[in-house]
Amino acid sequence: MKKPMLITIICLLVFFGAIVAFKKFIFHEEKKISMQFKNPVVTISAMPAVSTEWGSTIDVVGSTRTVKGVNVTTELAGMIVEIDFTPGANVKKGDVLVRLDIAPDIAKLHELQAQASLDKITYNRDKVQYSFGAVSKEQLDTDYANMQSTAASVEEQKATIDKKIIRAPFTGKLGISAVNPGQFIDSGATVVNLETLDPIYVDFYLPQQEIPKAVVGAVVQVTTDRLPGKTFTGKITTINPIVNTDVRNVEVEATLPNTQEILLPGMFTNVSFSVDKPKTYITLPVMAVTFNPYGSLVYVLKKTNQQHNGKIVWKAEQQFVETGVTRGNQIAVLKGIKEGDVVVTSGQLKLKNGSFVVIDNTVMPSDNPNPVVKER
Repeated sequence: MKKPMLITIICLLVFFGAIVAFKKFIFHEEKKISMQFKNPVVTISAMPAVSTEWGSTIDVVGSTRTVKGVNVTTELAGMIVEIDFTPGANVKKGDVLVRLDIAPDIAKLHELQAQASLDKITYNRDKVQYSFGAVSKEQLDTDYANMQSTAASVEEQKATIDKKIIRAPFTGKLGISAVNPGQFIDSGATVVNLETLDPIYVDFYLPQQEIPKAVVGAVVQVTTDRLPGKTFTGKITTINPIVNTDVRNVEVEATLPNTQEILLPGMFTNVSFSVDKPKTYITLPVMAVTFNPYGSLVYVLKKTNQQHNGKIVWKAEQQFVETGVTRGNQIAVLKGIKEGDVVVTSGQLKLKNGSFVVIDNTVMPSDNPNPVVKER
């Protein structure tokens, strides 16, 4: 009786002991797995913070404008009989562009010249007769007035004919023709546009508080999307003496040489000019900084004694920073880190304060202060 009961008790103890041992094993494995997920080793890219010397500049946008540019028009109406220019060609001041029909005006000129010749003969004859008392002084004065009047009419008719020969008002480059032979054009109608491309103006606006930093003669650097990577250099030539009351900005004009005629009127440009001596900043790629409503932060790495797959394991610590201006893909860090601090540049979304990481710089974010847009 006692022996079967003892066997039963022993079996129960073994059974419950096995259950407790299994539970302990499961708990241990779960704890082990939990520790693995609590501090996994994350792969990121990183680089040390470096000191960079930046000049203090003002960067604005502007637009180009010709030094001289007009729509060539006709002062008088008439029929076009001849077009003497090629659209897009370079012309010199005084070159004939268009001739209007002047046949009626030439006939009128001949009539006036004949009348002027007659009036001159009449005056000279009466002048001789006046010396003998054959005509009155009044008649001689009338003859003189008639002679002067017809001479003036001749000059007026010559000016009318000259106005119907349309010439280039200055040296420059022509645009697209707006007229055709045989076309009748009214007074003031556009014939073609004419632009002087070298040099060329760049107009831009500055806030009124920045005006003391802009001085006539200051060197400006201008870039445009038409020729990425090329910088045009010019100088500030005029500062408007009046402030725009709508936006409180002041217009500034810079003049640039444009011998290759790359810059065209109306083009969008980026304008930059130095205002102070260069300063030294701690810089990082913009991608290294995490911007939040409560502040900007970076992950600073501290080396540990551990290794993972043959690579040194680092510990990431959050560090709030104060950032300054950006230049291209770089950003200046004013407070929070020092030169030489190793900072995470990509992979921040996988991190938290105290995460362990290894560095793999196979792929790095751009750290170029003057990136160039590449066309696909």
